Amino acid sequence: MKKKNYKELVVKIKKNYPIISLYILGNFINTIFARLFTTGHFQFRSIFFDLAFVILLASLSLLVQKKRRNWYYGITTFLMVAICMTNSLYYNYYGSFISVSLLATSVFVKDVGDAVVDMVVRPCDLTYLWLFIGLFWACRKFKDDDIAKAYFKKGLLVVAAMLGIGLVLQPNYSFSRLYKLWNRVMVFDSWGPYVYQMDDIVQSLKPKFNSIFGYDRALKETNDYYAENERKAVKNGYSDIFEGKNVIAIHAESLQAFTIGLAFNGQEVTPNINKLVNEGMYFSNFYAQVGVGTSSDTEFTYATGLLPANNGTVFVNYYNNKYLTMQQLLKNKGYYVFSMHGNVGDFWNREAMHVNMGYDKFYSKSSFVIDEEFGLGLSDASFFRQVVPMIKEISDEGLTPFYGTLITLTNHTPWRDVAKYSEIDVSMSVNIDGEVVRRDYLEDTLMGRYIKSVNYMDKAIGNFIDEMDEAGLLDNTVIVIYGDHDARLGKKQFNYMYNYDPVIDDVKDIDADDYIEFNDYDYELNRKVPFIIWSKDMKSNIEIDTPMGMIDVMATLGNMLGVYNKYALGNDVMSIKKEDAIVVFKDGSYLTDKIYYNAKNNESYTIKSSILADDYITKRSEYADKIIEISDNIITYDLIGKLN
Repeated sequence: MKKKNYKELVVKIKKNYPIISLYILGNFINTIFARLFTTGHFQFRSIFFDLAFVILLASLSLLVQKKRRNWYYGITTFLMVAICMTNSLYYNYYGSFISVSLLATSVFVKDVGDAVVDMVVRPCDLTYLWLFIGLFWACRKFKDDDIAKAYFKKGLLVVAAMLGIGLVLQPNYSFSRLYKLWNRVMVFDSWGPYVYQMDDIVQSLKPKFNSIFGYDRALKETNDYYAENERKAVKNGYSDIFEGKNVIAIHAESLQAFTIGLAFNGQEVTPNINKLVNEGMYFSNFYAQVGVGTSSDTEFTYATGLLPANNGTVFVNYYNNKYLTMQQLLKNKGYYVFSMHGNVGDFWNREAMHVNMGYDKFYSKSSFVIDEEFGLGLSDASFFRQVVPMIKEISDEGLTPFYGTLITLTNHTPWRDVAKYSEIDVSMSVNIDGEVVRRDYLEDTLMGRYIKSVNYMDKAIGNFIDEMDEAGLLDNTVIVIYGDHDARLGKKQFNYMYNYDPVIDDVKDIDADDYIEFNDYDYELNRKVPFIIWSKDMKSNIEIDTPMGMIDVMATLGNMLGVYNKYALGNDVMSIKKEDAIVVFKDGSYLTDKIYYNAKNNESYTIKSSILADDYITKRSEYADKIIEISDNIITYDLIGKLN
C-alpha cells in the first residue's frame, strides 16, 4: 500500500473508529509511562516494538465478533496494563522487572504485605488505570467499531514494517540479551515492556522443555568450561585454620554494611557487631548477589558457590536438583549440620530445600515458643535466647563438631513494630539563636526505623554471644555473620540522612559547600553487606578489602574449614590478588577494585583512578557473562553429578 493510502487509513480509523484508536494509542502511551516510572530511559528503537505489539492485538480484534469486540479490548487492555503496572511496582522495590516464574512464590506476598505498601506503591503507579476509564467512556459513548475485516491484513503489514525497523535499529549485543535474559532492565529498555514480558514467559517455560531442547548443549558447554578452567584447592596461610571447629553462621536479615561503625548522638548503631569486626576478620568490600529469591538466593549462593537461578528461585523452582554444598561437605567430615529459623518451615520452601542441601535438622517456627513476634515471626531476641539451650543440647548429646545456620527475621521490612524497642536516638539537636532546638531528623522515617531495627538485632546478637560463652559453647566455635542482602532503602533516604540541615529542618541545597553528592553509582556501591569471621581466641583485627561476593564464600570459608567444592565458581579471596578480584551480579554488572560496570546502561564508573588496558572491560564482561551462563546451566539442567 502506498504511503498516502496508509496516511488516509490512519485518519479514517481515528475519525470513524474511536474505540480502536483509543485502544492503540492508550496502550502505547502506557509503555511510555512504564519507562518514565522505572528506569527513566527512553530508547527510540523500542517504540516500534511497543506499537507493533499493540497494533497486532488491535488487528486480531477484527477476527472477533463485533458484539464481543469491546470485551476483547477490555481483557487485552487489562493484561497490558498489568504488565506495565506490576513491572513499575516491582522495579521500584527490586531495581529489576518481574518474572512470571514468581507465580510459584506468590504465596509469600501475604507475609510481606506491609513492606509492599511501605516501599513499592507510589501514586504514579496508578496512572496506568486511566485507560480503563477512557475505554469505558468510549464504549458507552460510541457504538461498536464496525471496522472491516479487510483491514486485518493491512494491520499485519504495518506490524511487519514496525518490527523490521525496530530490528534494524537494534545493536548486535541486544539480541544476545534478549535470548539469555540475564539483563532484564536492558531488555525492558531496548525491546519495550510487552516484548520483555513475552520473552520472560518463554524463558520461564524453558526449564519445562529441558529434556527436549538445550540439555546436550548446556552439558557440553559446562564440561568444556570446567576442562578449560580447572578448579583446584589452593593452600594459603588460612587453609584449615578452623578445621574441626564448631561453626555458627548467622544469616543476618537485611544487614547493610553502612550501619557498621555508624553512630547517632554518641550511640553506636552496632556496638556488638563492631566488637566482632575489631577482633575478627572483616571483609569490608563484600556484596550479596541475589535475584528474585532474596534471602533464599543468599543461602544457595553461600552454600554452593553458584549464582542464583536466572528464572524463579532455586529454593522453589529447582529444589529437587542435585547440588554440592558446604553443608554436605562438612557432613562428610563428621559434622552435625542444622538450621534454625523463627518463621514457618515452608517459607521459601526451606523445609524441603534444607534437606536437599544436607542439613540434618531444620528447627522452624514450630520448634520455638512464640512468646514475642515482630513482622514475619518470632523476634530475634526471643529466637537467640531459645537457640542457646538448643545448641547446648546438641553439644551435650555429642553431636560435634556441629555447623549451624541461624536465620534472623526481625530486621525484615517494614521495621515498624521493632523500632520502638530500640534504645538508639536518631533525632538531632541544634543551637539556633542561643536556644537548643530538637529536630526529629530520622525519627519516623523509613531510614530511621531501619537503623533502630539494626540496633535491636545487634543487641540480640550480642546477648546471644554472651549466653553462648556462659554456656561454654564458644571455646571451640567460630562465629560467621553475613548480611543476606541490602535493605533496599531508596536513594532519597540516604540523601536525606547525609544532607539533612537541622537549621532549616530540611535537605541542604545541592549547591551548599558541604552537600554530599550521592548519585546512582554511590548508591550501588553502598549496597555492600558485612561478612565477618570471629572466634573467641582470635583477637586478629584483620580487614580484607578485596572485592568479594557471596559466591566467593564457599571457596574462602571452605578453605579455612578444610573443605573444597570443585563446582564452586567463586574464588578464595585469600589466594587472589586484589586487582584480579571480580564480583559478578545477576544482570551482568560487575565490580572490581578499579571500576563498577553497569550492564543496564553499558557504562563504567571509576572507583580507583588508574590506566586500564583497552580490553579491560571487554574481558571482564565476557567473564561475567560466562559465569552467569555456566551457573544457570548447572541449575536449569541439573548438571551436578553429570559433569565429567
